[in-house]
Amino acid sequence: MKGQYSKKRFTKPVPKGFVTPQKARIHAEVLTRSVIKKFRHLSRRFKRQDIECFRLYDWDSPDIRIVVDWYGGHIVVAEYERLQTGSDYLPQMADAVANALNVPFERVHIKRRHTNVAGGPRYKKMGSQGKRIEVSERDLRFLVNLTDFLDTGLYSDHRDTRVIIRDLAKGKDFLNLFAYTGTCTCAAALGKAKATVTVDRSKTYIDWTKDNLMLNGLWGVRHRLTQSDVMKYLSQAARTNERFTLAFVDPPSFFKDLKGQVSFDINRDHPDLIKRVLKVMAPGGDIFFSTNHQRFVPRFDGIEVKEIVKLTPKTIPEDYRNRTIHHLWRMKV
Repeated sequence: MKGQYSKKRFTKPVPKGFVTPQKARIHAEVLTRSVIKKFRHLSRRFKRQDIECFRLYDWDSPDIRIVVDWYGGHIVVAEYERLQTGSDYLPQMADAVANALNVPFERVHIKRRHTNVAGGPRYKKMGSQGKRIEVSERDLRFLVNLTDFLDTGLYSDHRDTRVIIRDLAKGKDFLNLFAYTGTCTCAAALGKAKATVTVDRSKTYIDWTKDNLMLNGLWGVRHRLTQSDVMKYLSQAARTNERFTLAFVDPPSFFKDLKGQVSFDINRDHPDLIKRVLKVMAPGGDIFFSTNHQRFVPRFDGIEVKEIVKLTPKTIPEDYRNRTIHHLWRMKV
C-alpha cells in the first residue's frame, strides 16, 4: 500500500491525448506523405514563377500541430507546442520531413511556437549566428535568417499583397508602417514609387530593410528609413504636413512598453491607429490594413473613408490551408 501511494503521489500525470512513441511514428508518416504530395504539386509551378519560399504543411491535421516551410532548399519545421508532445517530438517530425525531401541536416531548422501569449515580443530572438541567405520571390530577392529569430524575415502569406502594392505604386508616395524587414517597401520601390518611408521601432529591421533594398538594386535617396515608434512618427508627420498616397499598415497583435505593460492591443487600438494614418494620407490615396490576429474584431464604423473592402481570403496564396492567416482590407481615402 505504501509503495502504491508513493507512486501515485510522485508520478507526473500523463496529459490527456499524450502522443506516445507509436503515435508519433504515425504522425511522422502522415506528415511526410502530405509534404511530399504538396511539394510535387507546388515546386514546379513556383519554380517557373521564381518563388523559392512556400508552405508545405499548414497544421493540416488537428492532431499534427506542425507547419513546414520551404526556403530555397532549406526547411523550417515549427510546432505549436502543447503538453501532449515531449521534447523529442519536433526533432522527430523534422527528421522525417528532411529525409522525405532529401534535405541535409544543416539545412533543417526547428522552431517552437506558443499560442495565446498576450503581449510578448513580435519577433523573438533565438540565437546570434547572424547567418542570412538570399531567396527569390518573383522579381524580388530577400534576405532571410532561419536560425536566430522565431520569424525569418519574410512572410510568404503576403506574397500576393506585395504584387498588389507593386502594381499600384507607380508615382505614389508610399508609407510602410510596422515595416519589419521592408519587403513591401521593396515591392513599392520595384513598382516605381515616387518615394517611400519605412517605419519600425527596431534598428535591426530598419537595417534589414536597407539590405533588402540594396540587394534588389533599389536603394537610393528617395527611400527614407525611420526607426521610431509608429504612433510618435504619425504625430510628427501630421504636424509637418507629410502626405502619402499609398500605405501598408501591418501592426503586431500586441506589444509592450519599457515597463512591461501592454501599450498596444490590436483589438483595442486599431481604430485610433487608422485615424492617425488618415491624417497623413492625401485624398484619393489607398491604405492597406492587415492583421494576423486570429480573433481580430474590426471596428471600422467611425473610420471616415470613401470605401472599405476586405480582400482576404483572395490575397492568401494557395499553399496556405489557413485562409485566415491574415486579414487584409483596402481603404480608399
